[in-house]
Amino acid sequence: MTGAGVRALLPGLATAASAVLVAWMLHLGLPWLPMLTAAVVLGIVVGQLPWFAPALDHALKPGIRFSAKTLMRAGVVLLGLKLSLGDIAGLGAVAILAIVALVIVTFFGTWALGILMRLPGSEPLLVAAGFSICGASAIGAMSAATRSKPEEQATPVALVTLCGTLAIAVLPALQAPLGLSNADFGHWVGASVHDVGQVVATAQTAGSAALAIAVVVKLTRVLMLAPMVTVASVAVRRREAASAASARASAQAAAASTPGTAPGATPAANSDDRAQPAARIPVIPLFVLGFLAAVLLNSVVSLPEPMLAGADAVQTVLLAAALFALGTSVRIRSLVRTGWRALIVGLSSWLLIAVLAYAAVWL
Repeated sequence: MTGAGVRALLPGLATAASAVLVAWMLHLGLPWLPMLTAAVVLGIVVGQLPWFAPALDHALKPGIRFSAKTLMRAGVVLLGLKLSLGDIAGLGAVAILAIVALVIVTFFGTWALGILMRLPGSEPLLVAAGFSICGASAIGAMSAATRSKPEEQATPVALVTLCGTLAIAVLPALQAPLGLSNADFGHWVGASVHDVGQVVATAQTAGSAALAIAVVVKLTRVLMLAPMVTVASVAVRRREAASAASARASAQAAAASTPGTAPGATPAANSDDRAQPAARIPVIPLFVLGFLAAVLLNSVVSLPEPMLAGADAVQTVLLAAALFALGTSVRIRSLVRTGWRALIVGLSSWLLIAVLAYAAVWL
């Protein structure tokens, strides 16, 4: 990147860094409010300020876009250091299979509901990833793998933030009426709440044992990010390859019907295969490989606690900056006017995963 390119990033990066600092201060003052949730809410608030809009569209845009894309990927990679294969094995085969089944059922169920409700573009896929896997981090990862537009991420991020925040208040109130022990409550929270920070904020109300179980269950769901993103990436490759083949066939048919065109010839504009962007998408995105490498590293090497603590702090800062950037693209006025379908999908998915996770607790 050139010096001019770096300078163009600085205003947006400085704004995101300032938002991270404010989110951290809010979390210190309100311990029940996860820092990542505070960051995305700040982004949503900033995105509604009319006098801030010109800056978001011009001076801040390069840095904000870099934060939403590149910093998100880096944060997802470091997220892998929170998980080890030993932690997963400790859950037991039945619990692991139940978590995998839960993710798959809620992912495809939410995706189908989003399509049924006619959500635009990649929104059904992104809502499904966010609710079934790991909230806004999964939305960012899935968006990067499928090259979704930034505006397509806004509504899914707003929905997982809304429902995850509701979970912090609603789920603890239901523990006693549902007859859940602290350990069972930890399983339920880890299997049903979206972002890791929201899981911590919800599970800690039942004590340290519930919190420990919830985090392991939640991070096992996070591991499903790798195969789900890989499958989505392959699907995009095949779809774009099919589109490119269709375009070439149409061009050849047009050339064949044009007088004076040699048989089999195609217009020069199509001869360089520029209609095949799918060829440039890796089957497994590099940041997903980085995430898996981090999980394996933490599984086979006993990393020093200070190193893990430092990586956790960096990961939180990166994801907070990325979520603030994503939040700035949310437009409440547009969401209220046209987003009722998305709200139905989000609330339905939240209810679906909560009910299925509750059933899985009793397995």
